[in-house]
Amino acid sequence: MSRVESEDENGPFRKFSYEDLIARDKVSLDITWMKDPALDDADSGLAPEVIAEEIVRDLQSALNEFTAIARALGGEVDVPEAEVE
Repeated sequence: MSRVESEDENGPFRKFSYEDLIARDKVSLDITWMKDPALDDADSGLAPEVIAEEIVRDLQSALNEFTAIARALGGEVDVPEAEVE
């Protein structure tokens, strides 16, 4: 389904000229809000092994939290030690 410009001047899909937008108070045409936050680590300049260590710590922390939740709910959770090659 494609958008169609509203015929009503107050409709949701209407066109604005650049001049109309700039004339508004507190206008910003900056679209940095569209940036994918997942790409931040790729731009951080951190060494791959540092990023991998951070991921391992995050996953271990999440596993500990889920294990505690499962046990609090009455589950018998057997968590094996991490295998390291």
